Amino acid sequence: MSPIDLSQSSLEQKVSLLSGRDFWSTRPIHDVGVPSVVLTDGPHGIRRQVAGFDHIGLGESLPATCFPPAVAVGSSWDPAVAEQVGAAVGREGRALGVQVALGPGVNIKRSPLCGRNFEYYSEDPLLSGVLGAAHVRGQQGEGVGASVKHFAANNQETDRMRVSADVDERTLREVYLPAFERIVTEAAPATVMCSYNRVNGVFASENRWLLTEVLRDEWGFGGAVVSDWGAVDDPVAALRAGLDLEMPGPSEANVRRVVDALRAGELDEAVVDAAVRRVVALTDLVPTEEPGDFDVDAHHALARELAAQCAVPLKNDGEVLPFADGTRIAVLGEFATTPRYQGGGSSHLTPTRVDTALDAIRALAAGRDCTVETARDPAAAVEVARTADVAVVFAGLGEREESEGFDRDTLDLPAAQVELIRTVAAAAPRTVVVLSNGGIVSLEGWHDDVDAVLEGFLLGQAGGGAIADLLFGVANPSGHLAETIPLRLQDTPSYVNFPGEQGHVRYGEGVMVGYRWHQTVGTPVRYPFGHGLSYTTFATSDLAVEATGDDTARVTVTVTNTGERAGRHVVQVYVATTAGPVRRPARELRAFTKVALEPGEVRTVTLDLDRRAFAYYDVPDAGWVVAPGEYVVQVGQDAATVVAEAGLPLTGDVVVRELTLESTVAEWSAHPVVGPTLLEEIAADLPGDGAPDPDVLRMVESMPMGKVAGMLAGPALDATLQRLIQRSRAAATS
Repeated sequence: MSPIDLSQSSLEQKVSLLSGRDFWSTRPIHDVGVPSVVLTDGPHGIRRQVAGFDHIGLGESLPATCFPPAVAVGSSWDPAVAEQVGAAVGREGRALGVQVALGPGVNIKRSPLCGRNFEYYSEDPLLSGVLGAAHVRGQQGEGVGASVKHFAANNQETDRMRVSADVDERTLREVYLPAFERIVTEAAPATVMCSYNRVNGVFASENRWLLTEVLRDEWGFGGAVVSDWGAVDDPVAALRAGLDLEMPGPSEANVRRVVDALRAGELDEAVVDAAVRRVVALTDLVPTEEPGDFDVDAHHALARELAAQCAVPLKNDGEVLPFADGTRIAVLGEFATTPRYQGGGSSHLTPTRVDTALDAIRALAAGRDCTVETARDPAAAVEVARTADVAVVFAGLGEREESEGFDRDTLDLPAAQVELIRTVAAAAPRTVVVLSNGGIVSLEGWHDDVDAVLEGFLLGQAGGGAIADLLFGVANPSGHLAETIPLRLQDTPSYVNFPGEQGHVRYGEGVMVGYRWHQTVGTPVRYPFGHGLSYTTFATSDLAVEATGDDTARVTVTVTNTGERAGRHVVQVYVATTAGPVRRPARELRAFTKVALEPGEVRTVTLDLDRRAFAYYDVPDAGWVVAPGEYVVQVGQDAATVVAEAGLPLTGDVVVRELTLESTVAEWSAHPVVGPTLLEEIAADLPGDGAPDPDVLRMVESMPMGKVAGMLAGPALDATLQRLIQRSRAAATS
């Protein structure tokens, strides 16, 4: 596309480019060659509306493939799966005349009650970031821009357009921002979407620290920042903060407010020009040729293949799965015939077709001498289960239990489903429960009554076929939990602070989110982060860890498929340490990879751990610090089960800060330059014999040195402290 010259355009024309033409497109300026850009909902499929525009999923949209949503892709632990979803969404977006598909969503699952958790990957920022970056690469590789959302700290639906997420900076930097940072720095998304909520009292759309200082200045983001639909409160403040495009439109009143601010000298025109350049750059995504078609059947087949890699076998006692030939199967539960396969709200799309599990099970059973019976009435279901070899109960959550727009108030399955599971389990020789839910559900009250649990989450339009493939062993399951399943809601780290009150939600758990909390405080869970079974078995051996620098390392480990089926195994590498002045989680995921192995195959896997794998965010130093000390690199079967570990001493960073009279006695004592000789240097200035009592020192160690010096009232001591302050200043700046 040739360069666009806006030098002759009026101020009103330029400003008009910074808000939408309508619900899903930007404003064109035809006389200078600025075309309109179409943005529409993703992330797991294209929701292209052509009439009756709305953002909450009520209006009809053109048929598109519903791929597995992020809750399922997160459980794949496989960037190849995420990239294939992104690429397919990109192909369909191009065919349907879309230039930017809104997604992926990479917000952290702070609480299992968040109603939109189906649209997010994980409770862990590394897993979310790696998968999100892969999705963006796949989608943009097909010519459709991505919009990474919702930036930032958008972890609930309750009061989402007003609530202030009150989060300390270390927690933001270590938990809630890294997925966005990785995607921006590694995949260069076309846009980043700001969230509705306030962050520490400031609307995300008006938060200069977030949109400019962090996103642009630190991370180097060069794309456009677009608002979530209706997120702009003050368009002038939003532009000053770094927002570029307000959606939806038209918003003539806001255009006038910006123009008036410019003419009054309240807004720098250079700010507007920069935003205009970034919005106009999106027009490079507008194709010059007519859109083609996408292969509906091929994409449905791809959706089925990918879905099978996302489901998580939680339990499989007695190897009830996969079904043997000749098995008499009872299929029960409404979701077997009316599947729940996607979330509710803005990402709810019109599928090209939908597989039901019952139909797919019957199709596979026909060639395996299996019989399939079903019943809709609960009493009849018990009788059918009693005469079968195995009963399969389909259960989960419907859209009235979870959706965008509201949060859940319980983790429980509907009572009628729990009753069905328990009565069937009491009657059937063996029972399998297949779950369909966008957020995790409690397994308590029925888990121990059944033989197997297959957590499908939401698997997209081909999920029914994928479930059948897994039940019969056509595919070997390889999903692992991307979030913890607790025993009780009360055990979750955000329980007492979610969803907040009186306009604020306090992130009081800090960095102890998800498995970080459970492993650090020793709270038992039903299934830990990273858990997942397979129809084969794997062994881990020969862990070796070597430092590749002062603060980097390389991990090698051998993985063997010790079973009789081909399968995929997730190598999970965690780092544990107590080094440094901040509280660290018991362990944190720092690297992972998924490997496919044939029966008996042995493979050595190498993973590099960069500086950030060992670092914490130091707020006083305003940067990432690797504390000198001992680290333990662990290979986990999951976050709770370490199968191999090796120690790793790191030189790390020596942080030398300037001391002040506000610094505590403990900080003076621990100072790497002043601390070693502190007592002998001040001994002569202390009253008495100059030998401080250890008990007295302990009592005052949390007091500012200035307060202690004031109590002692010695001018000689004051002079000595000033000399030591100068020494600390010189060391800090050297």
